[in-house]
Amino acid sequence: MDIEDPIKTTVEEIRKVLNIDNVVGKPIETDELLMIPVTKMGMGFGAGMGEGSMDANSMGGAGAGGAAGIDPIAMIVVQKGVSGPEGVKVLSLKSPDPLARAIAEISTAAVEIMGQGRKMMMEKGKCSTEKPTEKKFEVTTEK
Repeated sequence: MDIEDPIKTTVEEIRKVLNIDNVVGKPIETDELLMIPVTKMGMGFGAGMGEGSMDANSMGGAGAGGAAGIDPIAMIVVQKGVSGPEGVKVLSLKSPDPLARAIAEISTAAVEIMGQGRKMMMEKGKCSTEKPTEKKFEVTTEK
């Protein structure tokens, strides 16, 4: 009895499903947006074989089986014409638990407040858009 054939067939079929194109989907493009679907995948697999005898007849069997599932979890949305992180959003397709929802709202508010604060500082001339210059110091010792 050979268990190799059922296992090989099952693995080949599961590999067809577990493809990177199924995890990060093909982009969907509109005039203003580029949307990229993201999924979560899972799989299970099992195989077995048995032999036995019943009187003079020898009996046996082998089998393999597997399953895979794909669950959409997010959509990456890129706004055309908006550069930087402001133009990219990740939208969850799952309903978040209350803690995750609260953290997301606080994070969004914090980013908005920091952006407004920086804008105000720039208007008052206290914040520069230039990168800080590097200062080098030379240390000498006398003997």
